[in-house]
Amino acid sequence: MTQKEKTRPDFEQAIAQLETIVARLEAGDLTLEQALDEFERGVALVKDCRDALARADKRVQVLMEKDGRLALEDLAEHAQDDAGG
Repeated sequence: MTQKEKTRPDFEQAIAQLETIVARLEAGDLTLEQALDEFERGVALVKDCRDALARADKRVQVLMEKDGRLALEDLAEHAQDDAGG
């Protein structure tokens, strides 16, 4: 893990921070410079979230791999199987 990755908030923290930023921006109490700073921070958090989701997607694909091929399965079928139907 790189130093940059250690300083990034985890996905849930990033989402919470984004919600706070959005609320502050929507309140309209910030100066233009403060709003731009918040917006810039929000953009960085969105990028971090996208990166985290991409990494999670890759991990899921690796876990779903069967016989060297990706086995994409319909989640609806699994839900029915789990429900006994």
